[in-house]
Amino acid sequence: MKRIIRFGAVGVVNTGVYWGLYLLLKLALPYLVAHVIAFALATVGSYFLNCWFTFRTRPSWRTFLLFPLSTASNFVITSLGLYLLVDVGHFNDKVSPLVAAAFAIPITYVVAKYVLVGAEKDKSAEQVTS
Repeated sequence: MKRIIRFGAVGVVNTGVYWGLYLLLKLALPYLVAHVIAFALATVGSYFLNCWFTFRTRPSWRTFLLFPLSTASNFVITSLGLYLLVDVGHFNDKVSPLVAAAFAIPITYVVAKYVLVGAEKDKSAEQVTS
């Protein structure tokens, strides 16, 4: 349960970083372009926060390169949600990213846990059996 709470805290921080970047970039770019760039930058920060704080594992190139898998589902859900909310539903394009992000949280947690913790457990098991 503590890990889920830590994941939530990291998610709040990461969402704030993403949203701040999104709003800043949206001043000069179309909203979907601003979303993609802000999302990519926030993903890097999320990786390190989730390694150090949520899952308490050492960052590595392997998990850094795999981590985008955990955010791929998040990206698809938030991008589609943002498009549907703004272009189809005519909702405010400043608030819509937050609404869309809320739907992706459970899936992101499961995949991030597997990538960051599962990969380490598999690596440890290989070393023990070798």
